[in-house]
Amino acid sequence: MLKRSLPLLILAAIAALFISLGWHEYLSFEQLKEHRLTLNALVLDYPILSPLVFIVAYIVVVAFSLPGGTMMTLAGGFLFGVIWGGFYTVLGATIGATIIFLIAKTSLGDALLTKAGKSIQSMKAGFQEDAMSYMFVLRLVPLFPFFIVNLVPAFLGVPLRTYIIATFFGIMPATFVFSLAGSGLGKVFEQGGDFSIAGILTAEMIGALVGLGLLSLVPVFYKKFKGKGSAA
Repeated sequence: MLKRSLPLLILAAIAALFISLGWHEYLSFEQLKEHRLTLNALVLDYPILSPLVFIVAYIVVVAFSLPGGTMMTLAGGFLFGVIWGGFYTVLGATIGATIIFLIAKTSLGDALLTKAGKSIQSMKAGFQEDAMSYMFVLRLVPLFPFFIVNLVPAFLGVPLRTYIIATFFGIMPATFVFSLAGSGLGKVFEQGGDFSIAGILTAEMIGALVGLGLLSLVPVFYKKFKGKGSAA
């Protein structure tokens, strides 16, 4: 029992340290701008350790639903570039989400069940139709809060493999868009310009994500169409 709980206890300790030291307050555009030179130097001096620290920090943020996930994604692009920054973010977010999923499967899940609320019934039909496709939709299009999407599949019997695959690939499009935006923050800092999330989530970007979400529903529509054809 202790061995199973050890990873969770370690992450809980890291999260407590993260909050108690006020590090979450540094997850802002202003703080990234102020400390950018120091952070860039650390990445250059510690090319292996710095990505690991970033990934662990992202795991903690997602696993304990701490604020600052979006800012960390931008910071990942700024510090490590579009590709690696996006990859580190996807990896950290997937592991963090998987930890929540596994916790929800334990006795601790009862406490988390109340936070899911009515969202369980709202998602139940979608998972019954095609768990993989619906999971992709929920990851591509923010129909529900990220924390809720992390929890509910565990209560509805979604297989772990399905959950991990859909999470890893489903969050990629939006993640790399924010990572790309983060990679351009250097110029914004140099020019003294302002930055806003609204500037990233344009109508075109939202439309593209919705389109990808609808595309992932094709297997569901196909099954329904095929079923009606067979019945006829």
